[in-house]
Amino acid sequence: MGGAVSEIRAQYEAYPYPSRDPEEERKRLVTGSPSHVLEVDHFVFQGARDWSRPLRVLVAGGGTGDGLVQLAQQMADAGRVAEITYLDLSTASRRIAEARARVRGLTGIRFVTGSLLDAADHGRFDYIDCCGVLHHLPDPAAGFRALLAALAPGGGMGFMVYAPYGRSGVYPLQEAFGALYEGLPPEARLRAAKKIVAELPEGHPFARNPNLGDHKDSDAGFYDLLLHSQDRAFDVAALVGMLEETGWHLSGFTIPALYDLARITDAPAHLGAVARMAVAEKLRGTIKTHVGYAVRALEARGPARGTNRALVPHLKGLRAGDLARAVAAGQSPGLGFGGMKARLTLPREAARLIAAVDGRRTLHEIARATATDPLAMGALWARIERELGDYGLMLYSSIPRRG
Repeated sequence: MGGAVSEIRAQYEAYPYPSRDPEEERKRLVTGSPSHVLEVDHFVFQGARDWSRPLRVLVAGGGTGDGLVQLAQQMADAGRVAEITYLDLSTASRRIAEARARVRGLTGIRFVTGSLLDAADHGRFDYIDCCGVLHHLPDPAAGFRALLAALAPGGGMGFMVYAPYGRSGVYPLQEAFGALYEGLPPEARLRAAKKIVAELPEGHPFARNPNLGDHKDSDAGFYDLLLHSQDRAFDVAALVGMLEETGWHLSGFTIPALYDLARITDAPAHLGAVARMAVAEKLRGTIKTHVGYAVRALEARGPARGTNRALVPHLKGLRAGDLARAVAAGQSPGLGFGGMKARLTLPREAARLIAAVDGRRTLHEIARATATDPLAMGALWARIERELGDYGLMLYSSIPRRG
């Protein structure tokens, strides 16, 4: 195990990942999943966390800082307090993450160089970010258990792990390059592998896979995708099994629609929930990462639901006014992600409820503001929640200060 870890450390010292320029922080905030603050509240705290309390965060395997910077900035923007510990093996990656935080003037961050297997040595955390790391461990189960040991009661984890079908063509190349370039320094491996990839035959599974682009973006992306010495993909069944084996419970995937077999074909009654998701993953064939949230199995719970009328809904990546106008006009806006294309289908009468979503009103207040009676509200909001929530476009959170 020690040799594998040292090789991984050498990779990220030579090619910190993802490739980031701290000066870019002056122009944009890199956002995504997991660890968008609205998602954290929605999936971990059922949309009802008391944000007057500081959020204790561990960024486990923080790399060059995407999750760290996103969460720290969003907490600062909301006027909330975060106590964040960044943990990573790579000093080169840490320097970039530190520089990004410094450019933004972010505070309350403790930077630590070390292994996530020692996570519990650094305290107990309400929220753990572990994006793109667990699949690179020689023993992923040890990583899942180590993070659970660092989790405070009532907390949860946001994760990303690789999925096999959307990464077709990657693993034969990884194995071939591992055999060819054993013992070579990272720079020499990169030069040799780039030459081979540039000359792959047109029919090679990797050359024909439109889901992959990291190798085109940067040297760090190429190395991480095709030259990584330790890389395991999880299908849905293996991932859920790993979570259960190590004491976790899947709260939910960030885009549930990708795993919804009923959106593809009729789901036989004999298939359980995990089996249905597994079949959907195989039929889609384009999912290259699983992104979601997990909580302690002994505290098993799912994401927030609109049956709790005290929750505050938010639209993520959409403008309420624009969407409301489209729905009122009978339009079906198109969506595209994860290799999937879909259209939102909402009744015209949903427009007035959507227009009232401002990130501050509770569902009770939206009903009152739109003069919608409780029974009609329940049926109509369920439609809205299924369409928008299943595509990761609507989340519940109480984080903004109430006016």
